[in-house]
Amino acid sequence: MALWRVRATVDDRPGYLSVLTASLALKSINILAVQVHTTEAGAVDDFLVDAPETMTEADLLAAVTKGRGRDAFVARAEAQGLADQPTRALALAGRLVHEPEALGETLVALLDATDVRWRPRPSAEQPGVHGGRMTLTDPAGGSYEVLRALPAFTPAEFARAQALVELAAGVTRHQRETVTLMLPDGAEVTLRPAGPDDLPAVRELHDHCSTATLRRRYLGVVPGDSRLRRLLEPPGGVTLLAIAPGGRVVATASLCAEGDLGEVAVLIEDDWQRRGLGTALLRRLRAHAERAGFAALVAHTSADNVAMLRTLRRLGHGPLERDGSLVSVTLPTAAQPVGDETPATSG
Repeated sequence: MALWRVRATVDDRPGYLSVLTASLALKSINILAVQVHTTEAGAVDDFLVDAPETMTEADLLAAVTKGRGRDAFVARAEAQGLADQPTRALALAGRLVHEPEALGETLVALLDATDVRWRPRPSAEQPGVHGGRMTLTDPAGGSYEVLRALPAFTPAEFARAQALVELAAGVTRHQRETVTLMLPDGAEVTLRPAGPDDLPAVRELHDHCSTATLRRRYLGVVPGDSRLRRLLEPPGGVTLLAIAPGGRVVATASLCAEGDLGEVAVLIEDDWQRRGLGTALLRRLRAHAERAGFAALVAHTSADNVAMLRTLRRLGHGPLERDGSLVSVTLPTAAQPVGDETPATSG
């Protein structure tokens, strides 16, 4: 017996797939795996089959045609084809988590492509499939062009490929933004963007913070898990984690989008306060805000939070506004000069 890959389009109507499979069965062809891709032209059926050694490519094409298949493609397959496509895609995604630079090789393996080309500018045509050519959008800028002779790409293959491109871009961005920081006292922490899987570690950080520290951070009720989860990936912003040796989160710093302004807030475990960590976190948030085009940053804190006010002063803040015990401080970005630092009282 020999492994073959068979792809054919059939009318997307009840019973048409069974006609094709019956035609293959009459030739002693055993179907090992099947995928169905929905397209405008009909259902594209992709089979991995085990056929008699004596069967030729012409014999397989004839069996497909007799089973009402059209635009048929057949080719010899390797044993690794026994893994179904979802399993194969997950395995390739796992590789990208550790080797995002291997995206080109991964796309070739996923799609049986002959060539993958990256272009520094977005493609002039819409992302999608164009016969044996596929155009993918690179979230980091630019585009990918994937080529193969036969068979033509399907929308399902495009969706899988685009998901891998976005995964590789996300991993690369995460690695680029992960740095080791040495504090003035010689201690080292790792700074990196937060993600949804960090919720247990961030909740543990809250458990290690004093009531006074939590009050100064939230100016009210400490959030539950649902709100904390949203804070880990704020829309249009970012949350940074500071991780001590041993892997424990000892601080978070969040930038949340408020129109063209960014609201910043920092939570630092008591034992790690007054060591320069808050200043370092806020500087990185401001750099992120400048890249994202925010007009300015705003921090809301209590009037008795002397450490936070001192840190903001060190960063060169702009106007202050006081409303009772609440102080709102503006931090200019590179595009906005520092203004009058005289406090303005309202209410």
